[in-house]
Amino acid sequence: MKKIVAALALGAIVAVAGAAAEAKDWKKIRIATEGAYAPWNATDPSGKLIGFEPDLALELCKKMKAECEIVAQDWDGMIPAIQQGKYDAIMAAMSITDEREKVITFAGPYGTEPSMFGTMKTSPLAKATFPGERYDLSKDDPKAAIAALADALKGKTVGVQTSTIQANFMEKLLPQVAVRTYDKLDNAGIDMAAGRVDAIFGDRSAVDAILKADAGNGMTLFGPAFARGVLGKGVGVGLRKADGDLKELFNKAIAEANQDGTITKLSTQHFGYDISIK
Repeated sequence: MKKIVAALALGAIVAVAGAAAEAKDWKKIRIATEGAYAPWNATDPSGKLIGFEPDLALELCKKMKAECEIVAQDWDGMIPAIQQGKYDAIMAAMSITDEREKVITFAGPYGTEPSMFGTMKTSPLAKATFPGERYDLSKDDPKAAIAALADALKGKTVGVQTSTIQANFMEKLLPQVAVRTYDKLDNAGIDMAAGRVDAIFGDRSAVDAILKADAGNGMTLFGPAFARGVLGKGVGVGLRKADGDLKELFNKAIAEANQDGTITKLSTQHFGYDISIK
């Protein structure tokens, strides 16, 4: 009996040691971003990842006392790649939605902004009028605005980035409108300038960045701004569900960054306005 107890005790010790060996101390964290969604994230001519999220990621890592590596990942491969262990976290303007929470978890949110449409200044859409300027889809009734958009966009095509909250918005609220999906919203802007689509729809800052770029010459915003509801709960850090300890670290760091003004400072620097969530 003593031998059996001793063997069981030894087995327990070995099991605990094995679990400890497998546990991560999170001193090194790999964070993925897209690098093609300015000002959230972008890539400079040298290939360096820049923008609000790369800067915020480094600040959060300082607070977590972790050494972080920021890597580029195409948008449509973000969630499959984190599940395969290619990196530990996603900071890529990824909104927290019920669908995404079925497969990954989120820390945060650390920011939010409305979604808006853009078009060419010469388009009839630029002169269209709509009821209301901004709708919070979690509490406001958007029926009048959606009906006006459906009428204005009849026979037209809207470009959106694939697998985004804006693509979901079009599918759920404007299913009668033709949509063309792109790997990057920048490419939708290029096609709009070339007359291949009539409008684009994305985060206001991303649409603004296209409007200000060379490819966006002669473009303008139109229609109301929309937030929350089918557009998600804000932008957060995407994580594997198994990494609850890493989620706690990020949540603590995000709370500190909110409290000490880090997120406000960085968002004002990159967006021109505060996107933090108090």
